[in-house]
Amino acid sequence: MLLPKIAYEVERKLAPKKLKNMNPEKEKWILLVLLSLIWGSSFILIKKSLEHFNPYQVGALRVLISGVLLSPIALLNIKKFPKSHLKWLIIAALCGNFIPMFLFPIAETKVSSSIAGIFNSTMPLFVILVGAAFWKTKTTPRQILGIVISFFGVILLMNSGHDNNTEHLFYIGLLLFAAFLYAVSVTTVGAKLTHIPAKLLSSFVFFYALFLPSLLALYFSNFFHEFSFTRENMIGLGFVATLSIFGTGLAMMLQYRLMSVSNPLFASTVTLLMPIVAVAWGIIDGESFTFLQGIGGAIILGGLIFLRKKKS
Repeated sequence: MLLPKIAYEVERKLAPKKLKNMNPEKEKWILLVLLSLIWGSSFILIKKSLEHFNPYQVGALRVLISGVLLSPIALLNIKKFPKSHLKWLIIAALCGNFIPMFLFPIAETKVSSSIAGIFNSTMPLFVILVGAAFWKTKTTPRQILGIVISFFGVILLMNSGHDNNTEHLFYIGLLLFAAFLYAVSVTTVGAKLTHIPAKLLSSFVFFYALFLPSLLALYFSNFFHEFSFTRENMIGLGFVATLSIFGTGLAMMLQYRLMSVSNPLFASTVTLLMPIVAVAWGIIDGESFTFLQGIGGAIILGGLIFLRKKKS
């Protein structure tokens, strides 16, 4: 009897619900702003977590804690698990909620949180490319031009650092690959999984699809051998827990809800606002941010805005 009560309370408090008398158009903009603030703060939380754990432990803990948090909802709704859509669920889970969780911490061992946030904004470019390649969505000349503009911004940003060596470019490549995987996940959810309520989709992804893989990743990263309940480790666990609860579990619920009231391209617009939040946190934390990096980031965002603007 206890588990259903716990599940009900978690579901009631965490599940994103449509506000009364709010139309989808207004709701999607509110969700967009909330996601921008939450996900824009994720990069500084990753950076702080890396001061206490290695990148693999940060990624595994992030997924595992989200799985534990959402497990009551998943268990309570086990009969609603979409077995017929299991393939798409696994693709969306691995590409959107597992592999990138490791790629970003690995990259942030060499790249600042501000730059990581800016490169993550390239996701809408990949949404268009992946949508055209796999889901046969139409690509307009304006979108292609917007992609080209943003691509020049990416090149400028990649060459604006003080250590533009092969190793540096490799970690930049990890960020771009993570953005590509996010696009695969977003377009898969948009094409195959929007009929599943956001709270259920999030809980199914983190508990049934990713709980065991994240637990294994944590084991092979030597977390259980290295961890002890010291003050420093508990502080680090606090950063990762905050990242998991808000930046992963709750944010994915909001993201899936956003995709159900909009479309994949609008949902990916969150990456336009995230860099502003990420850069602001980076500057507050003392990170250097050069004028040339600012120009590169502005060109990327300019291209994204251009490809979204409708012809008058």
